[in-house]
Formats: sequence, C-alpha cells, structure tokens
Amino acid sequence: MPLQQSRPPLPSADKRWKLVNATMRRNGYAGHALIETLHSVQDAFGFLDETSLRFVAASLDLPLSKVFGVATFYHIFMLKPKGRHACVVCTGTACYIKGAGALLEGIQERYGVDPGDTTEDDRLSVLTARCVGACGLAPAVVLDGSMIGKQTSDTLIAQLEELD
Repeated sequence: MPLQQSRPPLPSADKRWKLVNATMRRNGYAGHALIETLHSVQDAFGFLDETSLRFVAASLDLPLSKVFGVATFYHIFMLKPKGRHACVVCTGTACYIKGAGALLEGIQERYGVDPGDTTEDDRLSVLTARCVGACGLAPAVVLDGSMIGKQTSDTLIAQLEELD
C-alpha cells in the first residue's frame, strides 16, 4: 500500500484557498499541474505572493526555485498586486533593438515606475516580457491585453494618458 503524502495546511481560512486546492486535487497534486495551479492562485487572489508560491511548491512537492522560476518566466503571472491597467513592454531582441529601452525610460520618466511595479495610485502596472511574438511590429507593447506595435515613447505615453 503506497504511503499518502501529507499535504500542507491551507495558508488561511480564506475560501479562495479551497478553489486553489481543488485545482491541485483534480490533477492529483502532480507537478505537471504547476502552471494551471498558478493560474488558479492568480485568478483567485489577483497575483502570486511568497505565501502562495510556498504553498504551491509544498503541495505539489516541487522545489520553491522551480515554482518561482515558472512564475517569473511567464509575463502573465504577477508577483505584486496589479494596477487597473497593465502595460507589457516586449524586450525581445527585435523590440529591444527597435527601442524597447526608450519605451521603458519614457514610462519611468512620466510615471516614476520601473518594470515589475505599479504606480502609487494603482492605475498602471508596468511589466516586461521576453517576447510577445510580434517581432514585425517592434517595438511591441501589450496594453490591457491588446497588442500595439511600432511604438515610440511619445505614442505610448499618449495612449497611456488616454486610459481612465
């Protein structure tokens, strides 16, 4: 008879943890369910904090470094609460060569926020992605889920200013 691995207790009494646990249970607490589980945590809480990463790692019997690596590799995962709007600047080779650095500098100058952070008023989260798959539109930005290409710092700032 195989030994049943004991599962860590839920981090809190918050009912959202039961939803996360149900996702892992449905997949047999298998490591291959890591991405689906991280999506479940983010859907429930809006972002992935250290507590959630540690809980997922312990529950799926994975090293914390692997869980953190997956959470930071995919730009869709947020490690901090996100703002009302999300601006993801592609920093892949084509976009970087065509001016992604200038886009990030323009955002930093205008809003005082670095990649990975959110403005103090929670209006805008600025992220980077290794590649968004739109090299022909370089430099490309994903603004609230919509791809916009061939951006300059001025055109991007103008679009960000139009957001509510």
